Amino acid sequence: MKRFYVLEQGCYIRKNGYVLQIWQGDKVIDEVSLERLEQLTIVGRASLSGAVLDELVRRRIETVLLTPEGRFRARIVVDEHKHVERRMRQYLMLSDPLVSGELASAIVESKLKSYGQILIRRSWKNNLPILRKKGLQLKSLASIASRERNIDMLRGIEGMGSKLYFDCFKHLITSRDFFFEGRNRRPPLDPVNAMLSFVYTLLTNEVLTAVQSVGLDPYLGALHAVEYGRPSLACDLVEEWRCFMGDRLVLTFINKQIVRPDDFIYRAEVSHGEGSEKGKDDIFRPVEMKPKVMRAFIESYERWMAQSIVNPFTGEHQSYRALIYNQAQRLLKWFLGKEERFEGFPWDKILRG
Repeated sequence: MKRFYVLEQGCYIRKNGYVLQIWQGDKVIDEVSLERLEQLTIVGRASLSGAVLDELVRRRIETVLLTPEGRFRARIVVDEHKHVERRMRQYLMLSDPLVSGELASAIVESKLKSYGQILIRRSWKNNLPILRKKGLQLKSLASIASRERNIDMLRGIEGMGSKLYFDCFKHLITSRDFFFEGRNRRPPLDPVNAMLSFVYTLLTNEVLTAVQSVGLDPYLGALHAVEYGRPSLACDLVEEWRCFMGDRLVLTFINKQIVRPDDFIYRAEVSHGEGSEKGKDDIFRPVEMKPKVMRAFIESYERWMAQSIVNPFTGEHQSYRALIYNQAQRLLKWFLGKEERFEGFPWDKILRG
């Protein structure tokens, strides 16, 4: 097992020989071999011993910490600084507004094309002409983005496209048990947004790992401005994976009734949520998946990531996880001058195939 998720709240992680044990009270509820472990993800409130932390660092096992709602908190990773020249090239390239604009353009174009594609496909399946109309509008925005190089303009186009897409998202939900009134996060306030936020966090961590694996700095991107603690390049590159790898998984869980409303926990909290007025305390009820459902979601996500499709760039059969790594490699080659340009992933070719 290369990846292991700790989901139980209030548990304790201990080392026993070559095995990590997950303790709940006085019982071992799960365990994983350190010999096969590449990444450990801890969701919510769990504790680990100093011996465990020392072993994770010694074995160079990437450790990711998420909140109970699935938001990213921290990452423990040992950086060997082996790729200084690659990062220097990245800094040099992205310091040029034209180059950063070209990268941002490719990202926004790919994202909006995927949004348009999924709406058009669902318009046929659900017999909703309005989805086709909105899908064509998104493809038109994608075409505009492909010719734009100004970062601020591209951010505006991306924002318009995202709003257009999420205004239609409720039409993609066929289950009567769930509703969607718009995208909200930090914290998510309904089950649909809770699942979207969680799967986006998982995908962002996939991209961040790929970016680091090829030797690039995940904190300097193009579309997302530099902000303390934000992996801007990972946030850039994850955009093209959100729709077909994240949204479709969430819609599968909802529309096939794998999850129900009582599979979620509503927690009372007073905070300044996104969209609230500054200085005003509003009561928000953050929503999170129950551990049993979260585990089923993660298991489905891992099977999803292991699926093999034909890479349209190489003609090879690769898993979704390998495709993400391949895109990071292609970005590196572009930075190094080995590729003429960076292309977003062509989901339309996959769907035609």
